[in-house]
Amino acid sequence: MRGVVLGSFATLALGGLGMFWWQGRAQVEQAAPPPLAAPATEPLPEVPESDPGNMLGPEPPEASELTREQQRFFRYDRNRDWRVSRVEMLSTRSDAFRKLDKDGNNLLDFEEWAVATVDKFEGADADKDNQLTPAEFATTKPKPVKKRKCAC
Repeated sequence: MRGVVLGSFATLALGGLGMFWWQGRAQVEQAAPPPLAAPATEPLPEVPESDPGNMLGPEPPEASELTREQQRFFRYDRNRDWRVSRVEMLSTRSDAFRKLDKDGNNLLDFEEWAVATVDKFEGADADKDNQLTPAEFATTKPKPVKKRKCAC
């Protein structure tokens, strides 16, 4: 009950304050001097007709289509150097963090999460240089999910 009374009082106070501000602003505008007339200038040039005739504008830029794998690669490759470093790979794995919660307590040890990610990275890094090339990165692609048919 106390909250309702305080809320009502605050609403009325803010409404009254707004009315005073609004009226004060209106009085200032009534007493303001009229705007100065703009000095006469040269007449504006005529606007061209809407028909451009045989004029052509520049061609719009073309966007290159990226394959699904290239899009996935660039989600990880933050600095666009065509290499996914270990830091880049680990920084984007926050969604997988929730999937690794085996005991369902919404708490996950960093070691549990890091071991799975590092194992995946090291399994994909064929030349062991701690960077993934696009070909190496393609091996980390998730397996497609099979759609269930309706069991009607």
